[in-house]
Amino acid sequence: MNNNNHGLKRALGRVEVFALAFGTMVGWGWIRLPGVWLTQAGILGSIISIAVGGFLCILVGLTYAELTSAFPLAGGELAFSYRGLGYLGSWVVGWTISFAYIGISAFESIALSSAFHYLIPSKSHLYIWSIAGFDIYFSWAAIGIVGAIVLSLLNIIGVKPVAVFQIFLLMVMIFTGIIFVLGGISFGTMDNFGPEITNIKGIGSVLLVAPSMYLGFDIISKSAEEMNMPMKSIGKVLIFSIVCVGLFYIFIIIGTALSAPSSIRLNSSMPTADLAAFSFDSEKMSKLMMVGGICGVITSWNGFIVGASRILLAMGRAKMLPGFFSWVHPKYQTPVCSILFVGLISSVAPLFGEFALIWILNTSAFCTVLVYLLVTISFLRIRKKEPNYQRAYTIKHGVITGYGAVCIALFFLFWYTPFSPSALSWPQEWLLILFWILLGIFFAAISHFLDFQKKDSNA
Repeated sequence: MNNNNHGLKRALGRVEVFALAFGTMVGWGWIRLPGVWLTQAGILGSIISIAVGGFLCILVGLTYAELTSAFPLAGGELAFSYRGLGYLGSWVVGWTISFAYIGISAFESIALSSAFHYLIPSKSHLYIWSIAGFDIYFSWAAIGIVGAIVLSLLNIIGVKPVAVFQIFLLMVMIFTGIIFVLGGISFGTMDNFGPEITNIKGIGSVLLVAPSMYLGFDIISKSAEEMNMPMKSIGKVLIFSIVCVGLFYIFIIIGTALSAPSSIRLNSSMPTADLAAFSFDSEKMSKLMMVGGICGVITSWNGFIVGASRILLAMGRAKMLPGFFSWVHPKYQTPVCSILFVGLISSVAPLFGEFALIWILNTSAFCTVLVYLLVTISFLRIRKKEPNYQRAYTIKHGVITGYGAVCIALFFLFWYTPFSPSALSWPQEWLLILFWILLGIFFAAISHFLDFQKKDSNA
């Protein structure tokens, strides 16, 4: 399939862009993870880890804002890194961030199955297999599969309907989050806090996933071609969204710590929901939290489908991937084949069960930090080679900000290495990364072969 000349539709204003970024960053994690964080790092350790992750993303986000205002193209990082690191560096950045986005999209499909199973308990039917001790039934996996199909179709129809849908679900999620925190403050006690800080390994475990908790702010750069707002406003919207997400997580951590004794957090598969039921003394509140959690799953999933499909679109345009990835529907003005590719992987993910959640989360976080490092290096190289390049938004003290982001990104990368007490696990997590590298090389080889054939036939 050849490229066409159809462009993407400019339909996103400030509110839609903020909703897309915030909703993408806050997904299923706020329901499932705060109780785990408190056990691993303690309340102060958890807050510090999330704050440090947010600080990294603010520094990197500032570089994204300046670069996006200069290169407002779909795919964001691909254009930045090509300008700063060349073709190979750009390919590494594009394929790595696509792994992170598609990985979290797959994560959300598994999360949707878990959430619905908790919200509406039912008997399991049609046993498929067991993975890591988790029995997978088709009746359980079907929820995530149907969700992947529906959201893919919604994204094909257009980015504007996606944004409107996003705003509505985001309001429901924030409302339920506020109720949860108020319940912890009103009915909880500081005796439930537990240790303020546990140990270095525990803090490292939370730091390991902290960057993935903010993964999604860069959706702003990927959807630049679809923005209907001044480029100089990008920085404010981007940083505001990161700060709001950081505060949201911190308040949820505090609410979780206050709501109930640590024994309940430890024995719960859905801590936020079960703690809400305990603090309000009502099972209905756990159901309400799960509704908010499902809204978070869908908003995050929506954002990652948008982001992943736009980076695949950009790589298809650059002939880093086969050309069909860059095909844009003439009526809906959306990258159909790229959306379907993301949807296909998301629909398969529930067949690997709940234990795949943590594997996907950790590997996606690693890939995210690696991309942040490479984009920041690209920013510094562009600033050095082209100090007067045109941009609508300029960072004050840009070089200092860039080097600060590089240092913090390197600090985070350490926690994924075998030298860290919280390293990525072998074989599951490293094999996921290896599989994606080989798949990317396969696609790149096909793209170059087809391009060579086309040039040969035209000669």
